Amino acid sequence: MAPTLILLIIGVPWAGALLIWWIGDTRSHLQHTLAVLFSLAAAVASILLIPFAQSGTALTLPVGGVFGDFTFVADGMGIFLAAIAAIIGCFAVIFSVNYMHGEAQLGRYYALVLFFIGAMAGLVLASSLLLMFFFWEITALCSYALIAFNNDDPKAVYGGIKALLMTQLGGIGLLVGAILAYSNLGSYDLNLFIKNSGSLPAGALAVAAFGFLIAAAAKSAQFPFQTWLPDAMEAPTPISALIHAATMVNAGVYLLARFYPAFESVPGWKITVVIVGVITALLAGMMALVSNDLKRVLAYSTVSQLGYMVYAIGAGGIFASQFHLLSHSIFKALLFLAAGAVIHSIGTRDMRLMGALGRQMPVTRTVFVIGALALAGIPILNGFWSKELILEAGLLHGPVWAYAIMVFTAGLTALYTFRCVWMVFYGKARSSLHGHDAGIMMKFALIPLAFGALTTWILAGPFSHLLETSLPFHEIEAATTMRFIQEVISAPATLVALGAIALGLAAWWQRENLASLTRAFQGIGKAAEKSFGFEAINTAVTTAFEQGAETLRNTQTGLLSWNILGILAGLIIVLAILAAGG
Repeated sequence: MAPTLILLIIGVPWAGALLIWWIGDTRSHLQHTLAVLFSLAAAVASILLIPFAQSGTALTLPVGGVFGDFTFVADGMGIFLAAIAAIIGCFAVIFSVNYMHGEAQLGRYYALVLFFIGAMAGLVLASSLLLMFFFWEITALCSYALIAFNNDDPKAVYGGIKALLMTQLGGIGLLVGAILAYSNLGSYDLNLFIKNSGSLPAGALAVAAFGFLIAAAAKSAQFPFQTWLPDAMEAPTPISALIHAATMVNAGVYLLARFYPAFESVPGWKITVVIVGVITALLAGMMALVSNDLKRVLAYSTVSQLGYMVYAIGAGGIFASQFHLLSHSIFKALLFLAAGAVIHSIGTRDMRLMGALGRQMPVTRTVFVIGALALAGIPILNGFWSKELILEAGLLHGPVWAYAIMVFTAGLTALYTFRCVWMVFYGKARSSLHGHDAGIMMKFALIPLAFGALTTWILAGPFSHLLETSLPFHEIEAATTMRFIQEVISAPATLVALGAIALGLAAWWQRENLASLTRAFQGIGKAAEKSFGFEAINTAVTTAFEQGAETLRNTQTGLLSWNILGILAGLIIVLAILAAGG
């Protein structure tokens, strides 16, 4: 049953993508309906796969030669992330029925969304490193096309190109690691690689470890690649929810968690992972605090929360990182989609023009506040439990200085979250904008996600058992949900974190009384507005690539015969290399 469900999770959305593209944009109602049905089918298949979790290979597609066999796993880590991609993707599609109503090029939109969902499921279920790289590149292509969906908007096109270039640079690290694994073990099987990683030469293992870290940092927008994610906000808001909560940005965290047993003994690797996570969480938190663009605040928040997950992995808290990934995917999808309802209603993302919208949008306000409380780590929502497990793991197994910074960042998270909620839904109206509440299909997506933010912490126990029984190399200790609750409540670190969160809330509440203190930190605020200089660096790299591409365009003659000759010549060369290698 597991092999069939794996093929369905990947194949159903891909089949839907082709069908929706084929029927054309003249039948928009049918396109909306088919998109919902195909995404719902993939989500159901991902849920049905959970009881069939197992260690080892679940499906093998014999290919042979230098490609090896294309293999898939159905272990806890893979099926959990596939379920997130499919279920959150389904909610994003349902939300899009209202959000994209009347928009042009629906076929292209839904085809890319469904193709993206299938590719992400394939990435986390693949147990062949070569196949994983294949899906890794498809997600990069889909993200570029969706970020730049409004291709008449220069900002959207630039954001898509920037995301593509930066994630592709990181993808080189994954490719290098896959090649090293094959050259030393004769196989692309990731479980074989993890099991026999100790037999690899120390240098080769170190190159693979840090190559994978670079790939993960680029994909999950971690330091120093963090600037592409805010520019991705030019995409339609359901795409922001899909990319930032369910699919691509989770891939980097997944990569580090999946290969942690293979790389934990590499000198300097774990502390480097911790440093990357800490710097990212702190810098992104400060950038969220000074941003006035609603979607960018949520984007910086995503980068910061991913930093928490990366920090947890470096500290050895694999379960804590994955549990927070689950919590984050729910409350951040909720926040992005609720923000989309606001933007769709009033036509602006500038929070300085908002205020007092809660009276006009009561349902949207309620679900957004639930998501915000989960993000800030307020008991008893899902974000509280998973974030506390991360901080506890960091205190027990990581450096104290890193723990102190992450506690401070928890307070910073509460501060910018409360600021965002207040500027959008409360206070005085700062313009004459008039909004309306979310449409019926939007509510169908928002309300279940709000319920999930309130309740999914109950899954801590079953989730830990799922990972323990199906991940033989990760040494995850399973426990009941009640034991996790007792552990969090009784830990002194919880009181420290709650104190930091309370201070963050109080700082916004007493902002007028703290005006002099705010002025003292204006320099840091201005630096945060400019992404601490990394925006300029990354922009320079992107511009250099664009200029290089423009130069290469001179080699394009426009003559079909020469194009065909070039393609055939390249194909012959690749086949010759593969034949020689075989």
